[in-house]
This record gives sequence, structure tokens and C-alpha cells, in this order.
Amino acid sequence: DHKRRFQIRDPVEEVLVNAQLSLCRVKRLHFQVHAEQITCIFLPWQCRALLLHTCTQVKSECPSAQKKQGLVFDTHYGNLLKVDAYGNLLVCAHGFNFLRGSVSLCLTVLPSDLQGKLPLLLSRMNEVGKVFLVTNSDYKYTDKIMTYLFDFPHGPKPGSAHRPWQSYFDLILVDARKPLFFGEGTVLRQVDTVTGKLKIGTYTGPLQHGIVYSGGSSDTVCDLLGAKGKDILYIGDHIFGDILKSKKRQGWRTFLVIPELAQELHVWTDKSALFEELQSLDIFLAELYKHLDSSSNERPDISSIQRRIKKVTHDMDMCYGMMGSLFRSGSRQTLFASQVMRYADLYAASFINLLYYPFSYLFRAAHVLMPHESTVEHTHVDINEKESPMATRNRTSVDFKDSDYKRHQLTRSISEIKPPNLFPQAPQEITHCHDEDDDEEEEEEEEEEEEEEE
Repeated sequence: DHKRRFQIRDPVEEVLVNAQLSLCRVKRLHFQVHAEQITCIFLPWQCRALLLHTCTQVKSECPSAQKKQGLVFDTHYGNLLKVDAYGNLLVCAHGFNFLRGSVSLCLTVLPSDLQGKLPLLLSRMNEVGKVFLVTNSDYKYTDKIMTYLFDFPHGPKPGSAHRPWQSYFDLILVDARKPLFFGEGTVLRQVDTVTGKLKIGTYTGPLQHGIVYSGGSSDTVCDLLGAKGKDILYIGDHIFGDILKSKKRQGWRTFLVIPELAQELHVWTDKSALFEELQSLDIFLAELYKHLDSSSNERPDISSIQRRIKKVTHDMDMCYGMMGSLFRSGSRQTLFASQVMRYADLYAASFINLLYYPFSYLFRAAHVLMPHESTVEHTHVDINEKESPMATRNRTSVDFKDSDYKRHQLTRSISEIKPPNLFPQAPQEITHCHDEDDDEEEEEEEEEEEEEEE
């Protein structure tokens, strides 16, 4: 019931929230594209040329064979590793050999159907803020890719005139050399869009619409766009080169594109019985130890439960593909999952999902429960005060009548002197404010400052 109450959109079209973000406060939107994103933006997976020689046939009903993100490559031994957030090994592969288990490898091919959503979304973004493009590719390469992406007979809407891809962006920056781009960067130069060559000298002028720039840095982008940290929503598909660096060095708001999420959601809903069985096995395991304490010599036989947990976990992983889920292995989250939760304010299978939200939308993160909150019900628990004296030191349990009496006893002999705040009461109103990214007063002040500057 709790999940149904919050799920109001199609799961595949939903934008997932880790940190609260108000779209109406975003003034600059970053759009990143390169060759691989032709598929990763609009398709739920990517084909791998490395795997083609191992496939004898292509089956459209097979799940994704290989994952791109979230894996760690061991340069010393040449192993491909999947680890959890604490460095524990979940899956290890050397070439196509795994430590245990066998898999049948196949690829799936899905058609790309843009349906004109890309130019429509970018044009709507341009109506409420500035949109900029940053890529590590050179201009000639970028031009070919973007021309292909915007190969529509019409403009943002059916019936409107076709527009070149450059017209959708306020700033276009190639040869960015990320992640160096988020540090000292490189020299900012102007690109000759006819020849694709760089013009001589460093560009020092103001931002000009339609001009393509080369190099620069994230600080340069902020200066050209007249923006600062939280004004920018940075959309990228690389957890380290895009999301982590932009968040840590610039404080930009981040949106991570995870193409594999579409397949993850499909398995999550279609194979719910496996998740429920794993949860029931954990409960059954806890029940075996429920009536035992430190004085017990009994050792329950849990070998059958452990074997079943391994079997269910393996079946779950194989539903996702050769390397298992991108986000977890059984009940343990991967390192990639922890990085997504820490550095990505928003994430989705495609940034096109923003098309289904108003630009005044307030993204609020779901409650993240700690183990003591997720395993303990909201019921009254009797606390033994003698065994746990610190547990009673709660402001709500203070007897104020007794406190007033003690204060009277202390001040009776020195009635002329009134010691201030011997027993301060708990605050009766809000005394602190978290940054919820929805402060209307702060937004009004920023608008007034902008009007004064103009």
C-alpha cells in the first residue's frame, strides 16, 4: 500500500529521487551526448562488440548479456569484479570464466523509437532555462552524432519547421576532456563549424548563441551562463566522470542516466516471488535463533537454509544477465548502488523521463530506513531503567512539575537572585532549517538581485 501510494507514473517513465530537488529552481540544464548514448539514452541496454564472437544466434527474448556500469576492473590480475559498498567480492570473471555457475550468452536487439521526444523536451527546457551541451568528442564527430539524433522531418512539434541541432542549445562545448573539465580545465577556444578546426587564440568574449566552443572548464561554463552550483542540473551517464566529479567539485545538482534500469525494473516486478522467498528465508533463519542467548549450547542446523539462500540469490542474478543485477547481489547492494545513492540527486533509465514532469515539480526523496528502523515495528517497548539509564534521557520524558519544584528549592534561600535557565525546556518551535531546496524566500531574493543587475 505504501508503494502504491507514491507510484503515480509508469515505472519505466519515472525519475527516481535520492535527494530533494525542485525543478523550478534549476536555471541551467546540461545535456551530454556521445556515440554510445545513441543507444543508452533511448534503449534499455547496449550491444557489445566484444561479445559478438561468442554468440551463435540473436534471441529477442533474452535479457541483457552484459552490464556496462558498476563493475571494477582488476588491472593486476585482469579480472572483472562486482563488489559491494564495503569492498566485498560479489562476482568475479576472468574473460568469460566465472568462479562458479554457468551461463548461456545471448544478445537482444531492440528498435530505437525516438518519436520526436528529444527535440520536444529540449525546446521545453529552453523555455524555462538555459540548456548546454558538454562532450569530450571533437566537433566533427559530435556534429555527425547530433545530426543523426535530430534527424526528424519536423521541429519540436509535428507541423513545425525543422531546426538544426545547434539551435536547441545556449552553449555547446566540445573537447571538454572530462574529468579534467571539472578541475583546472583547458584553454577555451572557438570552433570553426565549417572546417571543424579551432580558431587561433583564447576566447574571452561573452556567450554567443550558435557558437561552438572547445575546451574550457566547469568554472568557465558557470561564468558564461551566469550560474552557480545549485542552479545547474547536470545530466550524464558516467558515475565517476560526470556525476561524482560535478557533485564534489562544483556542487551541481546531478541526474544519472542508467539505461540498465529498465531491465532492472522489469525483473523487480516480474520476479517478485524470488525477492519474497529470499525475505522469508531471512525471517526463518532469525526464528531459529529467536529463543537462544549467550548461555545456549545448542547450534541450529542452518546449512539447508544457507544452500537455499545461495540458490535463490543465483536465480535472481541470472534473471538480470551474466553479471547479475547492477544494484545488488541477493540482499547486498553493490558499490555502484551506493555511489548512485550518494552522488546522484536523480536517476532514471532515460533523461527523456523529465518530459513527464512539470518544470515546477518538487522531487522528494523516499524515506531511507536504517536497520534499527526497518526491523523494529512502531510499537511501545518497555525499557528497563536500571539496565539502560541512558535510554531515559529524552526531553519528552522530563517531569516539568518535578523540575519546577527543584528550581524553587534551589532559589528559596537566594530569592533576590534568579539564576537564568537552570533547567531549560525543550524548544517549542522550529529552531533549525534543513536545506530542502524549496525555500521560496531565498528564490525571491535571487530574482530581486538579478533584476537589480539588469
